[in-house]
Amino acid sequence: MGVPCPGCGRTYDVTLFQFGRTIDCTCGERVRMQPLIRRHEPAIAPRFAADAMLGRLARWLRILGFDTRFDAAISDAALVQQALVEQRVILTRDRKLTLEWTIPRLLVVSSQSPLDQLAEVVAAFSLDWRSGLFTRCNRCNTPLDAIDAERAQLRVPERVRLEQRAFKHCSGCDRIYWRGSHVDRIRERLEARLG
Repeated sequence: MGVPCPGCGRTYDVTLFQFGRTIDCTCGERVRMQPLIRRHEPAIAPRFAADAMLGRLARWLRILGFDTRFDAAISDAALVQQALVEQRVILTRDRKLTLEWTIPRLLVVSSQSPLDQLAEVVAAFSLDWRSGLFTRCNRCNTPLDAIDAERAQLRVPERVRLEQRAFKHCSGCDRIYWRGSHVDRIRERLEARLG
């Protein structure tokens, strides 16, 4: 099966377009396969893959509880392949990515501020941003589990031991989380920006 150039009609071998890759034809047109459209996607929260320019956005999405992959060193080809295999929405600021790849689920983020970027993503996917707050590690993306207060208190500062009784643990990077004053500040910032 060949993929025709929209300009001159020349056909190219389908294997050249693996994972949505596009190529330039000798006539100057961009050749691409049409993306496979999934008509009935499940009504679950989207999972994201943020490119190297969106590390701070990835952390904010994780704070909201959304599964968000981020690797600052990942190539565009690896990012696209990972997103397709794992059925993730690619978040990028790189408009060139849309020319080089045919990607069925992608959002080009236009804002420069991480909170404005977050607002773009929340609006674009109609995300319920309140329901999963602080349920995922903002560093490694692992879902957080409750941990026994006695076990957690061996690993937190003394003032935290005296003030806190509820703790969460990340099994991915072994961090301990608790509801400090920063939680209220984060909520206030989110309410002000996302309302």
